[in-house]
Amino acid sequence: MIRVGVSVGSFVASGGGASFDADAQAFFDRVTTAGGTLSTTEKNATNQLVLDMKSAGIWTPMKAIYPMVGASAAACAQNLKSSSFTGTFSSGWTFASTGVTPNGTSAFLNSGLNASTNLSVTSLSFGGYTSSTANASGDAYHGASPPNYLMQSFKSYNVTEFWRTVGGSIVVSGGTVGMVQANQLGILSKIYTNNTIGGTNAATMVTIPNLNMYIGGINNNGTATFFDNHLISYYYYADGLTDTQASNHYTAVQTFQTTLSRQVP
Repeated sequence: MIRVGVSVGSFVASGGGASFDADAQAFFDRVTTAGGTLSTTEKNATNQLVLDMKSAGIWTPMKAIYPMVGASAAACAQNLKSSSFTGTFSSGWTFASTGVTPNGTSAFLNSGLNASTNLSVTSLSFGGYTSSTANASGDAYHGASPPNYLMQSFKSYNVTEFWRTVGGSIVVSGGTVGMVQANQLGILSKIYTNNTIGGTNAATMVTIPNLNMYIGGINNNGTATFFDNHLISYYYYADGLTDTQASNHYTAVQTFQTTLSRQVP
């Protein structure tokens, strides 16, 4: 459902006479400064995403949001939430209106977000939106490891897992397409696949890696490995979300993807 966000943020006038939320406009400005461009549809969809997230109370927990719009490294590297954590793409990526696709052999995005510094063992969430199945011959990971690990894995047998330092992994069948959120809140670890809780595990996380989180592969002590080749249409890092917040997050992102005609039904 599209929400009217008049009361949840300030607005600035765009060059074409429309009004955008100030945080959305700041993102558009960062894209332009970096040498990227966004279409009117992409701007409107991104602006509505910000409004929906603010209205649902999920803007504040967010630390980095990569909406993967603009079909270029310059645009897709920008963090919607703030000027921090601008990503750095390696070579080997394909950029399109549908999102970004790593080559599965060498491509990764360094988010610049250090897990130990910016996330908490009792409050963290990360994941993304994929609109294709891939990795038919191997497993792929996103995150950082070792000696401690914080990872999301896409298995070749159509399973997503949430790996963290204590308590093993949470296995979710059929969770590789659409919105996948790995979440730690208190001692509860969960994976949400689209709008469903796919798995839960009560285990206290002791520590998380002192490494930057990677997208499209894992940061293995500074070396990227276990590469992905899924089409990625959105990725985020945040504090831990409640069940309601995770559901609202899915709804906001699904609306965003639908506006861009790249949603998973």
